[in-house]
Amino acid sequence: MPQREDDRLIWKTSTYTDSGACLEWSRPASGVLVRDTKARGRATVPIGSPAWQGFIDWVRQP
Repeated sequence: MPQREDDRLIWKTSTYTDSGACLEWSRPASGVLVRDTKARGRATVPIGSPAWQGFIDWVRQP
């Protein structure tokens, strides 16, 4: 069986997560992929780089 693209990616989670109930993200050449840590086998959600950067900027606000 061929390996799925997202199986070959390096996935990251927040260092603030201790329960495992969060999102993971990966950065392939096409932008950002997001998935649920509790359902890694389900579909990923593609997010464009500008939208992802806007999200990161929002999260970092005091």
